[in-house]
Amino acid sequence: MRALYCREFGPEAGMKVEEIDTPALPAAHVMVDVKAAGLNFPDLLCVRGEYQFKPPLPFVPGGEGAGIVTALGDGVTNVAVGDRVCFNGLTGAFAEQVAAPAGAVIKIPNSMSFEEGAGLTVVYATSYYALKQRAKLQPGETLLVLGAAGGVGLATVELGKAMGAKVIACASSDEKLAAAKAHGADEGINYTSEDLRARIKEITGGKGVDVIYDPVGGDFAETAFRSIAWEGRHLVIGFAAGPIPKLPLNLPLLKGASVVGVFWGAWAMRDPAAHYANMAELFEMFEAGKIKPHVAGRYKLDDFLGAFGELSGRKAIGKVVLVP
Repeated sequence: MRALYCREFGPEAGMKVEEIDTPALPAAHVMVDVKAAGLNFPDLLCVRGEYQFKPPLPFVPGGEGAGIVTALGDGVTNVAVGDRVCFNGLTGAFAEQVAAPAGAVIKIPNSMSFEEGAGLTVVYATSYYALKQRAKLQPGETLLVLGAAGGVGLATVELGKAMGAKVIACASSDEKLAAAKAHGADEGINYTSEDLRARIKEITGGKGVDVIYDPVGGDFAETAFRSIAWEGRHLVIGFAAGPIPKLPLNLPLLKGASVVGVFWGAWAMRDPAAHYANMAELFEMFEAGKIKPHVAGRYKLDDFLGAFGELSGRKAIGKVVLVP
């Protein structure tokens, strides 16, 4: 089969598409013909050797995808051959076939395209877990979304609205803010041309925001936290801006606020029943038209550098997917 292959950690330009053996099918695994695979920020970190888990070399990158089940390993009962499914993991998706753990494979609705299925699990499951289990977001609360036009950002905007929150989208351009508003954001702040704290104060009437969703980090984290409401929750998702911020601990004290870590993958492995329940609710929202993964770019496997460039350059509005 053809696959994108990483033989050593470093810049993504060091990878290439190769013909490799079809993976073996162990017990409790499912063979999937991959129709689309989602590209996420952790994939860049994995290839560069900068993720918290380093896969053994060589490896096929790609942490999520969607396709059709073609074979079942011993003991698999949750899906059948011919099912349309999405799957997730740390690696393996950027290939024509993948042998995925059965627990990470879930049937998708017939109304969902493979590109949408490939763009659902990581961003929506992360964001829903963050808002539902970690922040306990309530109807009527105010949600501030940093990096609101990226994959997780747009997902969070949609989910925040579906959960009854007032959503303030923050992004680096008016084009990105327009996309966030098209997905339901009530207000927008361009943090390259506007004063973030001043605009938050203006929009909230001085109260501050109840929940901050932060996949960006960098300089914006502390600025946003200084505008958090009493008993607010700052969700730490990731650090797309690069630097990991250092927050003065007197700020949570003075605000009675919480800094809340969000590690969806670890939680999903520890509590799979709750993860499956979340996924079922996400599929219900999709079929009700409350959420819809936005595919920003669709690249053939051979054009992987263009796909990686959209993400590393923070150009993507929504999800970037690779197709075999």
